[in-house]
Amino acid sequence: MKKKYFGTDGIRGTVNIGNINGEKFFKFGLAAGTYFKNLKKKKQVAIIAKDTRLSGYTLEPALVSGLASAGMHIFTLGPLPTNGLAMLTKKMKANLGIMITASHNPFHDNGLKLFGPDGMKLSDKIEKKIENLIDTKTTNHLSESKSLGRVKRLEDGNKRYIDILRNNFPDNFSLRGMRIVLDCANGAGYKSAPRILSDLGAKVFSTGVKPNGLNINYNCGSTFPEILRKYVRKFRADIGIALDGDADRVIMCDEKAQIIDGDQIIAMIAKRWKRKKILKGGVVGTLMSNYGLEKFFFNEKINFKRSKVGDRYVKEMMRKYNYNLGGEQSGHIILGKFATTGDGLLVALETLFALRKGKLASKVFKVYKPVPQKLLNIKVKNKDVINSIKCKKAIKKANELIKNNGRLLVRPSGTEPKIRIMCESFDISLMNKCIAMVKKTIH
Repeated sequence: MKKKYFGTDGIRGTVNIGNINGEKFFKFGLAAGTYFKNLKKKKQVAIIAKDTRLSGYTLEPALVSGLASAGMHIFTLGPLPTNGLAMLTKKMKANLGIMITASHNPFHDNGLKLFGPDGMKLSDKIEKKIENLIDTKTTNHLSESKSLGRVKRLEDGNKRYIDILRNNFPDNFSLRGMRIVLDCANGAGYKSAPRILSDLGAKVFSTGVKPNGLNINYNCGSTFPEILRKYVRKFRADIGIALDGDADRVIMCDEKAQIIDGDQIIAMIAKRWKRKKILKGGVVGTLMSNYGLEKFFFNEKINFKRSKVGDRYVKEMMRKYNYNLGGEQSGHIILGKFATTGDGLLVALETLFALRKGKLASKVFKVYKPVPQKLLNIKVKNKDVINSIKCKKAIKKANELIKNNGRLLVRPSGTEPKIRIMCESFDISLMNKCIAMVKKTIH
């Protein structure tokens, strides 16, 4: 059954339009708190973190009020990467972790990502149960005065997160002598990322570390890596690292200022982990993963499976097949040995650990040849346009054209009002023809 509020990665939209407002966030908090309270566990605790959007100041109090009204005790952590929130949800044995973020979206959007006590994103089934509670009568779920939740601010969330990250690596892990450009997208990683890299001894050239509530992801971060390339050249850096707004994505840049996307990072880690006998089972990608990556894994005799787009679906498939590595081309990468969800900073550290002995990034990441791929995002009023007869016919015809010469994928975005057309082939003219064929049917 189709969900009303949750998309592929939580709830997301434009602030004060539709569902992203104080009134709705109160109801989200009340519904989520009620669901977990109904599990009848003795301790009822939620922890909340956020990115740096201005709207966080209006949405967080409403969410807290809803949770407390349901009888949950709440710890607020302030700006913290999404996986930091997931890790601390598990570490603190909380019932629920909530990240207030719209990830890589512009500042005017915001939303929620929910995590269970195991640090995992909630399943579709649980999200649906919470949705059913959102639309019921508010007074049905309000706690008695003596049973209201208490709220406390924790100021050391970033330190706790950094300590967990450091414990995943040997005590002698050092980045001394390494020059790193770091772009934090003016987002949730602006405190923790520069701190841990500096503590490890690297010379860090930071940008995107002055959030003002409006500049998150604006011409910076993993969705705008040109800044990274520019500064890698300027500072003669060994590597560039760009996070997104909630720091669950990472895109990199080698010493030659060449962009390294999520597929290339996954390939490098998989090859290294296989050699070190760390890789478990195989690798999970998505429908968007480059065909060149799939071919590389086939040649390397590494099992590879594709999930639906969204790191939650990647993790679910990793769990199903007992794999410990998976991710997306966008830079959502899950290191199942260490984490339950995507973590840009953790992936960056794992990569830097592989480079720490003076190896060149351009050599380490040169593991497979990507098939040329083009992605077109079309903004639409109604994503159901993809189901029109005209659009379906065009998709079918394009698939017949590119068969045995490439791959076409047309899908609605799970987080934005857009239709995404992805096509890949070594035949560029054929690729452009297929995209154009589908594009003209989407309005």
